[in-house]
Amino acid sequence: MSDDTPFTPRLGPIRDRGGPAGKRLRRQLAKTGKRLSNAPRKSSFTGARYGSGGAARTRASAGRHLSRLQRRRVVVKVHIARAGRAGPGLYRAHVGYLQRDGVDREGEGGVLYDRDNEGISPRDFLERSEQDRHQFRIIVSPEGGARMGDFKQATRDLMARMEADTGRRLDWIAVDHHNTGHPHTHIVVRGRDARMKDVVIARDYLTHGLREAAEDLVTQRLGPRRALEIAETRQKQVDQDRWTGLDREIENLIDGSVFEPGDASSSGERFSRSLQIARARHLQTLGLAEPAGAVAWRMKPGWQEQLKRRGRRGDIIRTLAAEFGERKKHIQFVQDRDADATPIQGVVKAYGAEDELRDTRYMLVEDFDGGIWHVPAGAIDPTSRPSRGAVVELSRASALARASDTAIARVADETGGVWSEDLHARHDPGSKPAYRLSLKRRLEALRRAGIGERLASGEWRIDATFLKRAADYEARRSGGVKLTVLSWLSPEAQIERMGETWIDGLSETDAERCIALRKLQMRRQAWLREQDVLQAGQATLSDEQRIRMRALDLKQNADAIAARSNRTAVDLANGDRLHGRLEGHVDLAAGRMAVIGNAKAFALVPWRSALGRQTGRELTLKRTAAGIGWTVGNGRSKGIFR
Repeated sequence: MSDDTPFTPRLGPIRDRGGPAGKRLRRQLAKTGKRLSNAPRKSSFTGARYGSGGAARTRASAGRHLSRLQRRRVVVKVHIARAGRAGPGLYRAHVGYLQRDGVDREGEGGVLYDRDNEGISPRDFLERSEQDRHQFRIIVSPEGGARMGDFKQATRDLMARMEADTGRRLDWIAVDHHNTGHPHTHIVVRGRDARMKDVVIARDYLTHGLREAAEDLVTQRLGPRRALEIAETRQKQVDQDRWTGLDREIENLIDGSVFEPGDASSSGERFSRSLQIARARHLQTLGLAEPAGAVAWRMKPGWQEQLKRRGRRGDIIRTLAAEFGERKKHIQFVQDRDADATPIQGVVKAYGAEDELRDTRYMLVEDFDGGIWHVPAGAIDPTSRPSRGAVVELSRASALARASDTAIARVADETGGVWSEDLHARHDPGSKPAYRLSLKRRLEALRRAGIGERLASGEWRIDATFLKRAADYEARRSGGVKLTVLSWLSPEAQIERMGETWIDGLSETDAERCIALRKLQMRRQAWLREQDVLQAGQATLSDEQRIRMRALDLKQNADAIAARSNRTAVDLANGDRLHGRLEGHVDLAAGRMAVIGNAKAFALVPWRSALGRQTGRELTLKRTAAGIGWTVGNGRSKGIFR
C-alpha cells in the first residue's frame, strides 16, 4: 500500500518580492549575469587548486557557524620569491632586512624563531635554502594584534595547521614586527621540504585557505567579534583616507557612475545606509565624488585607485614617523610635481620598505634647502642603488618606450599590425633567437598590463597606439620619476678627496642660490688650497688639474685593490682583452667603477646599470677605438665603456 497522498498544487498571486535588500540582491545578480553572459568561454582548469592544500579550504570552511562579520579579520599576504640569478644572496638580503633594528617592541632588531626555538641564527636556514628555486614569504597581521601579546605560539599553531593542510612538514622561520600601528609576523618558508622535494602549494590555498585558517585561530584565541566591535570598526571607516569596506559597499551599489543608497527597513539596514551616506560625503571632501541629487553622488573616474594610493602614502608617512618625528609632516612626493618643475638635487637619507614581501625600497632624499622628498621604488634600479649620503638629482620622467618596444612596432608596421618570432626573424635575419624570445617575454609583460593582444595563432596584434601605451606603462612603473646619481660619494666625503668631485663642478650660480652649497664649495676650496692644488686667487680647477686628479684617484684605488688581493691592475690598450669575473664596484670621486678580474689581474671600468645583473658572472673585456666593450660567455657585445 502506498503512503503517497495525491494532491494538486494551487498557485497563488506573486506576493512581496523583498525589501531594499532584495532589490540590491536582484540588481547584483543581474549585473553578474550580464557580465558572465558576455564573457568568453575558457577552460575550466585554472591551476588555482593544483598543489598541496588544494582541498584544505573546503575542509577548513566546513561547519563554520559564525558570520563573516563575527570572525576576527586577519590580513595575510603571500609572495613566492624566485631565486633567479641572485640565488642565496636574495634570500640572505630578505632575512637580514627582517632582522633590522627598530622592529621589536623595545626598538631592537627582530628575533628569529621556528617551530621549536627562539633567538635562532639564520645561518643554518639560509644554508639549507641555497639550492632552493623559490621560497614563500608570508605576512600575517591580525585585527587587534596588540591584544594577542606574544605572536610566537599563534604563529606555530598557524604553521602546524598549514602543514596539516598541505600534508608535508615545512621548513620555516619567523620574526614578529611591532614597528607599525599594526603588529604583524613575517614567515619565510623554504621551497623544499624535509625530503628535498619542491614545495608546490595551491594558489587557492595561498590566497584564501591560509587566511581562513589564521582567522579561525585568532577568533578562537580572542573570541568572536561582538556587535559593538563590528559597529565601531565600520564607524571608524567613515573618515579614513584609504580604501575601506564601506567603499566596497558603495562600489557594489553604483549604477553607471552614480551611487545612491537604497531604502532601509530594518535597524541594521538603516545603520549601514547612514554610514554609506557619511562615507560618500567624506569622499566628496576628498574630491572623489560630487553631488548628483539629494542623496546621490557621482563618483569621479578612477576614484578607487586614487583612494588606495592615498592609503599607501599614509602608510609611508606613518612608517617614517619613528625616524623623522615631526618632520614627517613635511615629506613631499616627487611625482606630485609639475612636469616642467626644476629638478631637485639632494642627498640620499634613508630607504624604507615599499613592499616588504618583494624587497622593494622607496628612497628619501633631503634637498639642500632641507626639504624631504619621497622617491618611489619604481624609479630606483635595485642593481645600482646609491647608498646613503650619495648626491642625486630628481626630475619627472619622460614617457619613453623601450628599444625593444620600438623593434616590435617596426616589424608590426611592415606586417599589417602583427608580430611573432617568425615574422621578426624574416624582417631582421640578423637577430638572435634569444633576442626574439626576450621580445616575446616583453609582450607577455605588457599584455598583463592590458597592452597588446595575443591571438589564438600565437601571433600578437600590435595597434597604432602600442608605442605610446608602452611608454606610459614605463612611466607608471617608475612612478613618473627619473633619478640620476650625481656623486656616489657623500658631500662630506668629497671635501678632502684627492680627485675631481661633484662639488668641484658647482658653478657660482649654484652656490649663490643655496647657502648649503656655498658652504660646501668654500670648504672644498679651502682644503684644495691647503694641498697646494688651488693657488691664491684661484677658485676652480683647470682642465689639466681635473684630468690629473681623476687619474690620481683611479690609481690610488687600483693600488689599494692590488695590495689587498695581490694582483696586478691593468690598463687595457687598444685591442687588449681581459677575461674575469665581475667582483663588484668601487666608488671614486668621478663616479662608480666596476671591478672585473681573475686570479692574476683586474681592471677598473666605468659602471653601467646593466652590469648590476652580471655580478659574479664571467665577462670578457675588449678595448677598441670606441672604448671598452664587454661580453658574457659567447654572447654578443653588451656595452661600451668610454
